[in-house]
Amino acid sequence: MTPIVKVFMPPKDILMKEIEDVLYSGMIGEGEHVYTFENKFREIFDVPTGVAMSSGTAALHTALILAGVKAGDEVITTSMTAEPTNTTIVQTGGIPVFADVHPITGCLDPQSIISMVSSKTKAIVVVHYAGYLVEMKELMEKIKAINSDISVIEDCAHALGAKYDNQPVGTIGDFGIFSFQAIKHMTTVDGGFLSFKNHSLLSEAKKIRWFGMEKGIDRTLMDVSSLGYKYNMNNLTGAIGNIQLDFAIDNINKHKNNGQFFDENLENVSGVQVVQSSSLCEPSYWLYTLLSDDSDNLIKKLKSVDVMASKLHRPNHYHTMFSKFKSADMNNLDYFYSRLVHIPCGWWVSETIRETIVDEIKKG
Repeated sequence: MTPIVKVFMPPKDILMKEIEDVLYSGMIGEGEHVYTFENKFREIFDVPTGVAMSSGTAALHTALILAGVKAGDEVITTSMTAEPTNTTIVQTGGIPVFADVHPITGCLDPQSIISMVSSKTKAIVVVHYAGYLVEMKELMEKIKAINSDISVIEDCAHALGAKYDNQPVGTIGDFGIFSFQAIKHMTTVDGGFLSFKNHSLLSEAKKIRWFGMEKGIDRTLMDVSSLGYKYNMNNLTGAIGNIQLDFAIDNINKHKNNGQFFDENLENVSGVQVVQSSSLCEPSYWLYTLLSDDSDNLIKKLKSVDVMASKLHRPNHYHTMFSKFKSADMNNLDYFYSRLVHIPCGWWVSETIRETIVDEIKKG
Protein backbone atom coordinates (compact mmCIF):
# COMPACT_ATOMS: atom_id res chain seq x y z
CA MET A 1 0.00 0.00 0.00
CA THR A 2 1.40 3.39 -0.97
CA PRO A 3 1.03 5.49 2.19
CA ILE A 4 -0.31 9.03 2.25
CA VAL A 5 2.60 10.11 4.47
CA LYS A 6 5.98 8.49 5.08
CA VAL A 7 9.02 9.05 7.27
CA PHE A 8 12.24 9.87 5.40
CA MET A 9 15.57 8.97 6.96
CA PRO A 10 19.01 9.46 5.37
CA PRO A 11 21.15 6.41 4.55
CA LYS A 12 22.08 4.44 7.64
CA ASP A 13 25.82 4.62 7.04
CA ILE A 14 25.66 8.43 7.10
CA LEU A 15 23.18 8.89 9.92
CA MET A 16 24.14 6.26 12.49
CA LYS A 17 27.76 7.34 12.88
CA GLU A 18 26.64 10.90 13.62
CA ILE A 19 24.04 9.69 16.13
CA GLU A 20 26.61 7.48 17.88
CA ASP A 21 29.13 10.34 18.06
CA VAL A 22 26.56 12.59 19.74
CA LEU A 23 25.27 9.95 22.15
CA TYR A 24 28.76 9.24 23.48
CA SER A 25 30.06 12.80 23.34
CA GLY A 26 28.83 13.71 26.80
CA MET A 27 26.94 16.66 25.28
CA ILE A 28 23.46 15.48 24.33
CA GLY A 29 21.41 18.52 25.42
CA GLU A 30 21.23 21.85 23.61
CA GLY A 31 24.61 22.73 22.14
CA GLU A 32 26.66 23.17 19.01
CA HIS A 33 24.69 20.67 16.91
CA VAL A 34 21.55 22.72 17.58
CA TYR A 35 23.24 26.01 16.73
CA THR A 36 24.73 24.55 13.56
CA PHE A 37 21.27 23.32 12.59
CA GLU A 38 19.76 26.78 13.20
CA ASN A 39 22.32 28.46 10.95
CA LYS A 40 22.02 25.83 8.23
CA PHE A 41 18.21 25.92 8.26
CA ARG A 42 18.16 29.73 8.04
CA GLU A 43 20.59 29.67 5.11
CA ILE A 44 18.83 26.94 3.11
CA PHE A 45 15.30 28.29 3.59
CA ASP A 46 16.24 31.98 3.53
CA VAL A 47 14.95 32.69 7.04
CA PRO A 48 16.72 35.78 8.45
CA THR A 49 16.09 35.28 12.18
CA GLY A 50 14.86 32.39 14.28
CA VAL A 51 15.53 29.61 16.75
CA ALA A 52 15.19 25.83 16.82
CA MET A 53 12.53 24.42 19.13
CA SER A 54 11.48 21.06 20.55
CA SER A 55 8.39 20.97 18.30
CA GLY A 56 6.29 23.03 15.94
CA THR A 57 3.72 23.34 18.73
CA ALA A 58 6.38 24.78 21.05
CA ALA A 59 7.30 27.25 18.30
CA LEU A 60 3.65 28.30 17.94
CA HIS A 61 3.20 28.72 21.70
CA THR A 62 6.34 30.86 21.80
CA ALA A 63 5.13 32.96 18.85
CA LEU A 64 1.82 33.61 20.61
CA ILE A 65 3.66 34.67 23.78
CA LEU A 66 5.98 36.99 21.83
CA ALA A 67 2.91 38.42 20.05
CA GLY A 68 1.58 39.37 23.47
CA VAL A 69 -1.43 37.05 23.52
CA LYS A 70 -2.85 36.90 27.04
CA ALA A 71 -5.99 35.60 28.70
CA GLY A 72 -9.09 36.97 27.00
CA ASP A 73 -7.35 38.06 23.79
CA GLU A 74 -8.85 36.83 20.54
CA VAL A 75 -6.76 34.97 17.97
CA ILE A 76 -8.30 34.54 14.54
CA THR A 77 -7.52 31.09 13.23
CA THR A 78 -8.65 28.25 11.01
CA SER A 79 -10.62 25.13 11.85
CA MET A 80 -9.11 23.26 8.87
CA THR A 81 -5.91 22.19 10.57
CA ALA A 82 -4.40 19.72 13.01
CA GLU A 83 -5.83 20.29 16.48
CA PRO A 84 -2.58 21.56 18.13
CA THR A 85 -2.86 24.80 16.15
CA ASN A 86 -5.88 25.70 18.23
CA THR A 87 -5.24 23.89 21.51
CA THR A 88 -2.07 25.99 21.70
CA ILE A 89 -4.12 29.19 21.46
CA VAL A 90 -6.26 27.98 24.34
CA GLN A 91 -3.08 27.07 26.25
CA THR A 92 -2.02 30.74 26.24
CA GLY A 93 -5.43 31.83 27.54
CA GLY A 94 -6.33 33.17 24.13
CA ILE A 95 -9.74 32.73 22.53
CA PRO A 96 -9.78 31.03 19.11
CA VAL A 97 -12.02 32.80 16.60
CA PHE A 98 -12.63 30.71 13.49
CA ALA A 99 -12.65 32.42 10.10
CA ASP A 100 -13.88 30.59 7.01
CA VAL A 101 -11.67 29.13 4.29
CA HIS A 102 -11.44 29.39 0.54
CA PRO A 103 -13.76 26.67 -0.81
CA ILE A 104 -11.12 25.27 -3.18
CA THR A 105 -7.79 25.54 -1.32
CA GLY A 106 -9.05 24.95 2.22
CA CYS A 107 -6.76 27.79 3.36
CA LEU A 108 -8.06 30.78 5.31
CA ASP A 109 -9.89 33.38 3.24
CA PRO A 110 -8.46 36.88 3.89
CA GLN A 111 -11.91 38.46 3.51
CA SER A 112 -13.33 36.18 6.19
CA ILE A 113 -10.40 36.99 8.46
CA ILE A 114 -11.03 40.71 8.07
CA SER A 115 -14.70 40.24 8.92
CA MET A 116 -13.78 38.58 12.23
CA VAL A 117 -11.40 41.30 13.46
CA SER A 118 -12.56 42.99 16.67
CA SER A 119 -11.11 45.29 19.33
CA LYS A 120 -9.99 42.12 21.15
CA THR A 121 -8.01 40.68 18.22
CA LYS A 122 -4.36 40.27 19.17
CA ALA A 123 -3.06 37.85 16.54
CA ILE A 124 -3.95 35.81 13.47
CA VAL A 125 -2.71 32.27 12.88
CA VAL A 126 -2.75 31.37 9.18
CA VAL A 127 -2.13 27.74 8.25
CA HIS A 128 -0.70 27.02 4.81
CA TYR A 129 -2.81 23.90 4.71
CA ALA A 130 -1.33 20.75 3.07
CA GLY A 131 1.40 22.94 1.55
CA TYR A 132 -1.03 25.24 -0.29
CA LEU A 133 -0.85 28.93 0.56
CA VAL A 134 -2.98 31.64 2.10
CA GLU A 135 -3.08 34.79 -0.05
CA MET A 136 -0.58 36.62 2.14
CA LYS A 137 -0.25 39.85 0.18
CA GLU A 138 -3.94 40.68 0.48
CA LEU A 139 -4.02 39.63 4.13
CA MET A 140 -0.97 41.60 5.27
CA GLU A 141 -2.02 44.77 3.48
CA LYS A 142 -5.54 44.74 4.90
CA ILE A 143 -4.69 43.67 8.45
CA LYS A 144 -1.90 46.18 8.91
CA ALA A 145 -4.16 48.91 7.56
CA ILE A 146 -6.78 48.03 10.19
CA ASN A 147 -4.40 47.61 13.14
CA SER A 148 -0.63 47.36 12.72
CA ASP A 149 -0.33 45.88 16.23
CA ILE A 150 -2.11 42.66 15.22
CA SER A 151 0.55 39.98 14.74
CA VAL A 152 0.27 37.56 11.82
CA ILE A 153 1.69 34.11 12.57
CA GLU A 154 2.29 31.76 9.63
CA ASP A 155 1.84 28.11 10.55
CA CYS A 156 4.12 26.48 7.97
CA ALA A 157 4.04 22.98 9.44
CA HIS A 158 2.71 21.67 6.10
CA ALA A 159 4.54 24.10 3.85
CA LEU A 160 8.32 23.82 4.18
CA GLY A 161 9.87 25.04 0.93
CA ALA A 162 6.76 26.81 -0.34
CA LYS A 163 6.96 30.40 -1.58
CA TYR A 164 4.53 33.27 -1.99
CA ASP A 165 5.47 35.91 -4.59
CA ASN A 166 8.95 34.30 -4.58
CA GLN A 167 9.28 34.88 -0.81
CA PRO A 168 9.68 31.87 1.50
CA VAL A 169 6.72 31.12 3.74
CA GLY A 170 7.42 31.91 7.36
CA THR A 171 9.07 35.21 6.45
CA ILE A 172 6.01 37.13 5.24
CA GLY A 173 4.04 37.42 8.47
CA ASP A 174 5.44 38.69 11.76
CA PHE A 175 6.21 35.11 12.85
CA GLY A 176 6.56 31.75 11.13
CA ILE A 177 6.57 28.29 12.65
CA PHE A 178 7.85 25.05 11.14
CA SER A 179 7.43 21.44 12.24
CA PHE A 180 9.93 18.58 11.92
CA GLN A 181 7.55 16.00 13.36
CA ALA A 182 7.90 12.49 11.96
CA ILE A 183 5.76 12.72 8.82
CA LYS A 184 6.50 16.25 7.64
CA HIS A 185 8.57 17.18 4.56
CA MET A 186 11.64 16.86 6.77
CA THR A 187 11.88 15.28 10.21
CA THR A 188 14.30 15.48 13.12
CA VAL A 189 12.15 12.78 14.82
CA ASP A 190 10.48 15.71 16.53
CA GLY A 191 11.39 19.36 16.47
CA GLY A 192 10.42 22.78 15.23
CA PHE A 193 11.65 26.21 14.23
CA LEU A 194 10.39 29.70 15.06
CA SER A 195 11.16 32.59 12.70
CA PHE A 196 10.37 36.25 13.29
CA LYS A 197 10.93 39.57 11.57
CA ASN A 198 11.91 41.56 14.66
CA HIS A 199 15.51 40.59 15.43
CA SER A 200 15.28 42.20 18.88
CA LEU A 201 13.03 39.31 19.95
CA LEU A 202 15.88 36.79 19.63
CA SER A 203 17.03 36.97 23.25
CA GLU A 204 13.47 36.70 24.57
CA ALA A 205 12.72 33.72 22.31
CA LYS A 206 15.80 31.92 23.64
CA LYS A 207 14.69 32.61 27.21
CA ILE A 208 11.18 31.28 26.59
CA ARG A 209 12.59 28.01 25.24
CA TRP A 210 14.74 27.46 28.36
CA PHE A 211 12.78 28.18 31.56
CA GLY A 212 13.12 31.97 31.22
CA MET A 213 16.92 31.77 31.06
CA GLU A 214 19.33 32.29 28.19
CA LYS A 215 21.98 29.67 27.59
CA GLY A 216 25.62 30.65 27.96
CA ILE A 217 25.14 32.93 30.95
CA ASP A 218 26.28 31.95 34.45
CA ARG A 219 23.09 30.77 36.17
CA THR A 220 24.37 31.99 39.54
CA LEU A 221 24.47 35.53 38.19
CA MET A 222 21.29 35.72 36.09
CA ASP A 223 17.83 36.96 37.02
CA VAL A 224 14.73 35.14 35.79
CA SER A 225 12.14 37.85 35.12
CA SER A 226 9.50 36.00 33.08
CA LEU A 227 8.06 32.52 32.61
CA GLY A 228 9.81 30.11 30.27
CA TYR A 229 9.39 26.50 29.20
CA LYS A 230 11.34 23.37 28.30
CA TYR A 231 11.14 24.01 24.56
CA ASN A 232 14.76 23.64 23.49
CA MET A 233 16.04 21.33 20.77
CA ASN A 234 18.73 18.84 21.85
CA ASN A 235 22.00 17.91 20.16
CA LEU A 236 20.78 14.52 18.99
CA THR A 237 17.80 16.09 17.24
CA GLY A 238 20.03 18.84 15.89
CA ALA A 239 22.52 16.32 14.50
CA ILE A 240 19.74 14.41 12.72
CA GLY A 241 18.43 17.70 11.39
CA ASN A 242 21.82 18.74 10.03
CA ILE A 243 21.98 15.57 7.94
CA GLN A 244 18.32 15.79 6.92
CA LEU A 245 18.92 19.29 5.56
CA ASP A 246 21.30 17.80 2.99
CA PHE A 247 18.33 15.87 1.53
CA ALA A 248 15.48 18.30 2.25
CA ILE A 249 15.44 20.37 -0.94
CA ASP A 250 15.63 17.30 -3.17
CA ASN A 251 12.75 15.65 -1.29
CA ILE A 252 10.63 18.81 -1.35
CA ASN A 253 11.24 19.12 -5.09
CA LYS A 254 9.93 15.57 -5.52
CA HIS A 255 6.74 16.59 -3.69
CA LYS A 256 6.45 19.61 -6.00
CA ASN A 257 7.14 17.58 -9.12
CA ASN A 258 4.49 15.01 -8.26
CA GLY A 259 2.02 17.72 -7.30
CA GLN A 260 2.52 19.49 -10.62
CA PHE A 261 2.12 16.17 -12.45
CA PHE A 262 -1.27 15.66 -10.80
CA ASP A 263 -2.23 19.28 -11.55
CA GLU A 264 -1.54 18.74 -15.25
CA ASN A 265 -3.00 15.25 -15.59
CA LEU A 266 -6.12 15.60 -13.46
CA GLU A 267 -7.15 19.12 -14.43
CA ASN A 268 -9.77 18.09 -16.99
CA VAL A 269 -10.87 14.78 -15.50
CA SER A 270 -14.61 14.53 -15.00
CA GLY A 271 -15.76 14.19 -11.41
CA VAL A 272 -12.72 15.71 -9.72
CA GLN A 273 -11.34 19.20 -9.28
CA VAL A 274 -7.71 20.16 -8.72
CA VAL A 275 -6.72 23.10 -6.53
CA GLN A 276 -5.78 26.05 -8.69
CA SER A 277 -3.47 28.38 -6.77
CA SER A 278 -2.86 31.97 -7.81
CA SER A 279 0.20 32.76 -9.89
CA LEU A 280 1.89 34.17 -6.77
CA CYS A 281 1.75 30.82 -4.97
CA GLU A 282 4.35 28.07 -5.19
CA PRO A 283 2.91 25.22 -3.07
CA SER A 284 5.14 22.55 -1.58
CA TYR A 285 2.41 19.84 -1.76
CA TRP A 286 2.92 18.12 1.59
CA LEU A 287 -0.25 16.29 0.57
CA TYR A 288 -1.97 16.56 -2.77
CA THR A 289 -5.43 18.05 -2.36
CA LEU A 290 -8.12 16.80 -4.72
CA LEU A 291 -11.83 17.64 -4.58
CA SER A 292 -14.61 15.24 -5.52
CA ASP A 293 -18.38 15.21 -5.13
CA ASP A 294 -18.04 11.51 -4.28
CA SER A 295 -14.99 11.64 -2.04
CA ASP A 296 -15.77 8.48 -0.06
CA ASN A 297 -16.00 6.39 -3.24
CA LEU A 298 -12.80 7.90 -4.62
CA ILE A 299 -10.96 6.92 -1.43
CA LYS A 300 -12.25 3.36 -1.81
CA LYS A 301 -11.27 3.20 -5.49
CA LEU A 302 -7.70 4.23 -4.73
CA LYS A 303 -7.48 1.73 -1.90
CA SER A 304 -8.41 -1.00 -4.39
CA VAL A 305 -5.14 -0.28 -6.24
CA ASP A 306 -3.13 -0.13 -2.99
CA VAL A 307 -2.99 3.66 -2.73
CA MET A 308 -3.95 5.24 0.55
CA ALA A 309 -6.17 8.33 0.37
CA SER A 310 -7.84 10.20 3.22
CA LYS A 311 -9.30 13.46 4.50
CA LEU A 312 -6.57 13.21 7.17
CA HIS A 313 -7.81 15.97 9.49
CA ARG A 314 -11.14 16.74 11.14
CA PRO A 315 -12.22 20.40 11.20
CA ASN A 316 -11.59 21.63 14.70
CA HIS A 317 -14.95 23.35 15.18
CA TYR A 318 -16.56 19.89 14.93
CA HIS A 319 -14.90 19.03 18.27
CA THR A 320 -16.80 19.67 21.49
CA MET A 321 -13.98 21.69 23.09
CA PHE A 322 -14.00 24.21 20.24
CA SER A 323 -17.75 24.40 19.65
CA LYS A 324 -18.16 27.21 22.20
CA PHE A 325 -15.86 29.62 20.36
CA LYS A 326 -16.98 32.30 17.93
CA SER A 327 -16.83 31.45 14.25
CA ALA A 328 -17.74 32.83 10.88
CA ASP A 329 -20.38 31.20 8.74
CA MET A 330 -18.42 28.06 7.83
CA ASN A 331 -20.23 27.16 4.61
CA ASN A 332 -17.03 27.20 2.56
CA LEU A 333 -15.20 24.92 4.99
CA ASP A 334 -18.09 22.48 5.18
CA TYR A 335 -18.23 22.38 1.36
CA PHE A 336 -14.46 21.93 1.08
CA TYR A 337 -14.35 19.15 3.67
CA SER A 338 -17.24 17.24 2.13
CA ARG A 339 -15.32 17.06 -1.18
CA LEU A 340 -11.78 16.68 0.19
CA VAL A 341 -9.52 13.78 -0.73
CA HIS A 342 -5.80 13.84 0.03
CA ILE A 343 -3.62 11.60 -2.11
CA PRO A 344 0.09 10.88 -1.66
CA CYS A 345 2.54 12.95 -3.69
CA GLY A 346 5.74 12.78 -1.64
CA TRP A 347 9.26 11.61 -2.42
CA TRP A 348 8.17 7.94 -2.18
CA VAL A 349 5.62 8.27 -5.03
CA SER A 350 7.34 6.94 -8.13
CA GLU A 351 6.38 7.74 -11.72
CA THR A 352 4.70 4.32 -11.94
CA ILE A 353 2.62 4.93 -8.81
CA ARG A 354 1.53 8.41 -9.81
CA GLU A 355 0.47 7.13 -13.25
CA THR A 356 -1.52 4.36 -11.56
CA ILE A 357 -3.28 6.99 -9.45
CA VAL A 358 -4.15 9.10 -12.47
CA ASP A 359 -5.35 6.08 -14.48
CA GLU A 360 -7.62 4.92 -11.65
CA ILE A 361 -9.15 8.37 -11.19
CA LYS A 362 -9.70 8.74 -14.95
CA LYS A 363 -11.81 5.57 -14.90
CA GLY A 364 -14.48 7.60 -13.12
